[in-house]
Amino acid sequence: MSVKKDVKLLAGAGHVMLAMWALMVIGPLLFTFIASFKSNTEIFLGNPFALPATWDFGAFGRAWREAHIGTYFLNSVIVVGVSTFGTMLLGSMAAYVLARYQFRFNRAIYYYFVAGLAFPVYVVLTPLYLVVQAAGLLGTHTGLILVYIAYSLPFTIFFLAAFFKTLPNAVAEAALIDGASHTKLFFRVMLPMAKPGLVSITIFNLIGQWNQYVLPVALLQGEGAESKWVLTQGIADISTSAGYEADWAALFAALTIAIIPMVAVYAFFQRQIQSGLTAGAVK
Repeated sequence: MSVKKDVKLLAGAGHVMLAMWALMVIGPLLFTFIASFKSNTEIFLGNPFALPATWDFGAFGRAWREAHIGTYFLNSVIVVGVSTFGTMLLGSMAAYVLARYQFRFNRAIYYYFVAGLAFPVYVVLTPLYLVVQAAGLLGTHTGLILVYIAYSLPFTIFFLAAFFKTLPNAVAEAALIDGASHTKLFFRVMLPMAKPGLVSITIFNLIGQWNQYVLPVALLQGEGAESKWVLTQGIADISTSAGYEADWAALFAALTIAIIPMVAVYAFFQRQIQSGLTAGAVK
């Protein structure tokens, strides 16, 4: 009986902590959404969670057109879309080979990739800047996309290698006996079987690259680079360019525009993410 009581006590404590964490996450999101419909006076002098006196949608128009959030949003979609696709294509192929084939230096190559997880972006920022500059890609979306792909590969390979190891060998052997090439085996058989893991890591990469700020600030520089900024740079520019006359409603509207796509993506693929993480953890 004492064991059951302890389990119930731990479960209750866990639910309380989850509720507190949910409030900590939902509170700022709710404040951001409501504030995007208010005036500066209501934001600073009124109840932060009170509904606006009048629902003014003008802040979204000012953020989209005057602050060029529409352009930055499109840039983010292009950069993150291409980089996520490239990351998943290269990462899945590398992880599959490292997980399913035995060859010389297999483990060394795997640990070489995984070692990338040990280096925070701030540590490699200066040499990364110099490499991109030497390649003539500074201030371009191409340079940013390549860096995103390179920086996302370690975690992608680490996660998917463990997932590919859980797939049954019998299916792969049957496909090879039927005459399938290794390329066809990967794209037509093994990749569809790894869909839960692929969806999970795709969402993680998508959110991580969408919210990235340090790399775009460092790499999207130079003459004419402002038109190539991504969404995080545009939002930061709203809060700093106007000084004491900042349009806070437009800032919160821009934040809402940036937040809603990621919340929608995560909510839509929630079950796939959970199943992918669970399947990849069990061998």
